[in-house]
Amino acid sequence: MKSHEPRFLADDDTVRRIGEGLLARTLPRDAWTHEAHLAACLWLVRERPDIDLPRELQDIIARYNVAVGGVNDDMQGYHETITQLYVAGVRAFAARHPALGLAEAVNALLAAPEGHRDWPLGFYSRDRLFSVQARRNFVTPDLAPLPTLA
Repeated sequence: MKSHEPRFLADDDTVRRIGEGLLARTLPRDAWTHEAHLAACLWLVRERPDIDLPRELQDIIARYNVAVGGVNDDMQGYHETITQLYVAGVRAFAARHPALGLAEAVNALLAAPEGHRDWPLGFYSRDRLFSVQARRNFVTPDLAPLPTLA
């Protein structure tokens, strides 16, 4: 798989703007990058414990996608399995690095294995991960168990 250099975030305010823009559905569509997905997730984990991510993130992202002109169907938009995998990975990463500042933590996450675009393929075969079933519903991994906080 082609490697991508992460685009690091400048400061804590940038991370917060991404997270708040996701919730308010005001983040520009072209700003909803891989890095923004992970920044928003880490911000939500650290600064919005009132949001039950495994239960509420699907609605948050799906509504955001529609608000910026996207769709959520069998081929594009919200992907349940990838989202739940990254939530688990970001939570595990955050638990290991509680002393890092917000942007510092996001940038460290982007440089870590959990931040790589192909990280899910360590847990899922390509066919399983990119199936309609995995997009619509969480499916268990077929290559390795999900990360845990322990």
